[in-house]
Amino acid sequence: MFFFAFAEACIGIGLFVSGLFLVTVASWIYTSGTAGIAHILLLAFSGAALSDHVGFYVGHWCGPGLHQIEFVKKRRVPLQRAERLISDYGAIAIFIGRLVPAIRSLIPAMLGMSRFKTTYYSILDIAACLVWSLGLGAIIIGVDQLL
Repeated sequence: MFFFAFAEACIGIGLFVSGLFLVTVASWIYTSGTAGIAHILLLAFSGAALSDHVGFYVGHWCGPGLHQIEFVKKRRVPLQRAERLISDYGAIAIFIGRLVPAIRSLIPAMLGMSRFKTTYYSILDIAACLVWSLGLGAIIIGVDQLL
């Protein structure tokens, strides 16, 4: 759980790892009785929060030089969406970015590049990851009810 939550939100990697893997694995673990919902959500929350913070600090330390990387240049459209989101919505972008898969891995780095305050980011990101993990829990329980 930790690995999938980390990978799907990690800068760069998250563009290739779908949240569907996370939901599928989490649902299977829950329905098989391997782990309870609290354990699954704690691991998913931890992976997501760590991944977001890695992305934030990469953006913070690398700054505008990130735009010059060939990998980033090829993904210009999602990057432009993320930049627009940050400029239009500021702190709310953390919550929106956590809940929108296409830009989930980019928003933390973009906030880091914009020199968003680190303490404020951490507080808001922890809250966003909590909301996200509760939503994941609702999906997992919903899938179990369908089966």
